[in-house]
Amino acid sequence: MSDYLPEEVVLEILHRLPVKSLIQFRCVSKSWNSLITSSAFINSHLTRSLSLPSNSNKLIVRHCVDSPYVDHYKLIDDNGDSFDQIQNIEFPLTSRRIKHFMLIGSANGLFSLYEQERFILWNPSIRKFITLPKPSSYFGSCRQAFGFDPRTNDYKVVRIAFPNSTDMSEEAKPHLIEIYSLNEGSWRITSAPFPPGIWFSDWRLPAASLNGAVHFAVYDENIPSCQLVLSFDLGDEVFRLIPLPNGAFGWSVHTLVIGGSLSLLCYDICKNKCCSIWVMKEYGVVDSWTKQFTINLNGGEMFRVFGLQGNGNILFEAKVPIGWELSSYDPKSEQGKNLGICGRPFHFCVDNYMENLVLLNRPNDTVFERRVSRKRKCRSTSDKERVRRLEERVCQQKTLMPLLETILKQLTGNGKTDRENDHLKSQLIILIQQLRGQSGDMFSGAGDQSATQVQLGSPSANQEM
Repeated sequence: MSDYLPEEVVLEILHRLPVKSLIQFRCVSKSWNSLITSSAFINSHLTRSLSLPSNSNKLIVRHCVDSPYVDHYKLIDDNGDSFDQIQNIEFPLTSRRIKHFMLIGSANGLFSLYEQERFILWNPSIRKFITLPKPSSYFGSCRQAFGFDPRTNDYKVVRIAFPNSTDMSEEAKPHLIEIYSLNEGSWRITSAPFPPGIWFSDWRLPAASLNGAVHFAVYDENIPSCQLVLSFDLGDEVFRLIPLPNGAFGWSVHTLVIGGSLSLLCYDICKNKCCSIWVMKEYGVVDSWTKQFTINLNGGEMFRVFGLQGNGNILFEAKVPIGWELSSYDPKSEQGKNLGICGRPFHFCVDNYMENLVLLNRPNDTVFERRVSRKRKCRSTSDKERVRRLEERVCQQKTLMPLLETILKQLTGNGKTDRENDHLKSQLIILIQQLRGQSGDMFSGAGDQSATQVQLGSPSANQEM
């Protein structure tokens, strides 16, 4: 891959870079573009990103507004007592038939959305989405979920289709369980039997994705007031029922993930106007259910809870005079605070913002071709080659060297003296010196490729970003 840097050193450098820089570095060479867009690199970069504590401070907030009906996404810095907006993230789609896209769920920063028979996977960190093929046609109501299977590094959409409730014939169709695998790129019907007599408590809210399974709040129609958690393992493709903790009964129960643990929101709207939050301390162990908080819903003005902020405050949607607003509740002082993000109820979503390269190796849904003028078509081959090499070197000089210097400072200041760190630092110093030596003749020797080429691979092709 390189005349000066070993491949393992290049990989170590690239794994430390943010997603935005990696997108730019695809133009450095064919080999770098091939590496960055490979499934192995995408998975390993995500694994390292998941281990970084800095990712836990960033949240992505979804809210939907009326007139016109638009989905909005905001990147938030949740650092201690602050809840500061970093930027707006443009949502690339407009709903065709209904007011808003329904959010199926999110996992590792990848979002799954739904609009009747139109399924979307969207990665806001690389501003890219794909439309999934249509699933098998099936009459009846559907419940969807989205999750990540860590055993196969695969993202999956689960679609549970119910038979028509008016069909009372003996040959009524059973439940249809269909799974879309991102790795396989197709839908597949599974033979997993759906538990009899089980119905979903709420069809509007996303299922909780955790430990390679998706989790729904359900009830058993054959047992009065019997509420449960239904999990579906994305790897084994098996349904399991998890009992609720004693005392966790309410008017409505929702599932979510708080602090990496399966959690329940148990609403008592009719009597006590409160919401209790339960957390399963040890996944799969029913006895580990623990009540964390009981929140006074202020007569119904506070409604749906989303999770916890970094400072322990609870995020929820609250009724305000102009509609609904994302708010924060301090369980110690029992005081609420509006955060200035308004929208429609049941359309808010708050999740950790995780930068990743998932979908980068997938073809775009829509390719916009730029019209090329006749004058440019007639440009000589030598002029095209000269411009191409200039663009490559500008890309290398302006983006590569500053980031390498930043990584070098991090390695120098981390206090480690192991041999591997020292070797990487020496390789970085050599590379930075090479880049600095070429800055003086960046444009003077444009026609001489051998005098200006950076030895990081073979920058012989200009990759489109």
